[in-house]
Amino acid sequence: MNASYSDKRSYESKPTAQDVVWLVDDLLGRAVQAAASDVHFEPAGSELTVKFRLDGVLGTVESLPKSLADNVIARLKVLGGLLTYRNDIPQEGRIEIGNDPDGDVIDQRLAVFPTIHGQRAVVRLFYGHRELTELGQIGFSQDIYLALEEIAAKSQGVLLLTGPAGSGKSTTLAALLRHILKSFPGKSIVTLEDPVEIRIEGATQVQITPHGQMTFPTALRSLLRQDPEVLMIGEIRDAETAKIVIEAGLTGHLLMSTMHSGTPAGAFLRLLEMGIEPYQVTSSVSAVLNQRLVRKLCEKCKKKDVQPGLYEAAGCDACFGTGYKGRALIAEIVQLDGQLRRAILAKADLEELEALLMSRGHTNILADGQRLISDGVTTQQELNKVCGIISDESRQFSAGDGL
Repeated sequence: MNASYSDKRSYESKPTAQDVVWLVDDLLGRAVQAAASDVHFEPAGSELTVKFRLDGVLGTVESLPKSLADNVIARLKVLGGLLTYRNDIPQEGRIEIGNDPDGDVIDQRLAVFPTIHGQRAVVRLFYGHRELTELGQIGFSQDIYLALEEIAAKSQGVLLLTGPAGSGKSTTLAALLRHILKSFPGKSIVTLEDPVEIRIEGATQVQITPHGQMTFPTALRSLLRQDPEVLMIGEIRDAETAKIVIEAGLTGHLLMSTMHSGTPAGAFLRLLEMGIEPYQVTSSVSAVLNQRLVRKLCEKCKKKDVQPGLYEAAGCDACFGTGYKGRALIAEIVQLDGQLRRAILAKADLEELEALLMSRGHTNILADGQRLISDGVTTQQELNKVCGIISDESRQFSAGDGL
């Protein structure tokens, strides 16, 4: 990592405008070198803390004096084309990429928000991962890959992707669309996104502007009259969008989208809560794909665990002392069959749906992650953390705290 600002100039001296320009450029440059997905500028009582999100984990990289905070945020606003004189409202913008045709960063998004300690800014970095453009490169298990190939070949139905922000859903959707374009040349593919994160050659991509007149429902209704065969909707955010998506899946369109849900069973119930009739869900939804990203052990410093065949994180300069570098995909897919359809039509609750999936041998996301542990890619501790499982050691510690 490059030298920090404190190595270049004493905090005690008054920084010039050129100093602030250099500082912001240096921090963003260091973020790109570290492959950070987000850069946080968080104001506190006496300082401005700068944090990088590396492989999904946020860590502090710099603490700047409070006197620099306003100048740093103002510089970011200038880069993002925002109003520098408005400090009392949230603002969003885009930071232009420099003239670097071989650069990995394809977009930089800026969001500024007022807090009691000053303005908070987050820069999100989007990378063009050339190695993750094909469906077979992403890292799905063989069973899930074959299931997605089968779904991509269909002429109608809805595929829903679930998972938290930053779990690779956009990458998966882009790879699926590229697979359809390659396997079925001539198909009409249209996407509606906010924002367009990944460019897909051969697809018509439409960006939905926040707070604009062209909302997801408005655009989707219009597009259905333009003879598309495959539609990708960035996210199902409300009941109106959900209803149009389900109807499109029933009327000769292959449709893919994402929605907030922790499990596949939860996604079915979420649709019902949005007012979609059970028979519409069972008739239109082909499958739900749930995915997460786990950190990969750093190849330069990982060491063998006491258990044969397993490894543990160590930490070195290459991975910034975390023991992990890069991320790998874990996933589960649920395809609707007669038994599951009957349960949804009977309005089974979450517990009943989960029990049904377990009874028929469904490979959940935790079980899928075991293959990465066996291959020495990640650790059980990382898998538990991503899947929200408290280890026995943590339970014992918590119990001891309560004594």
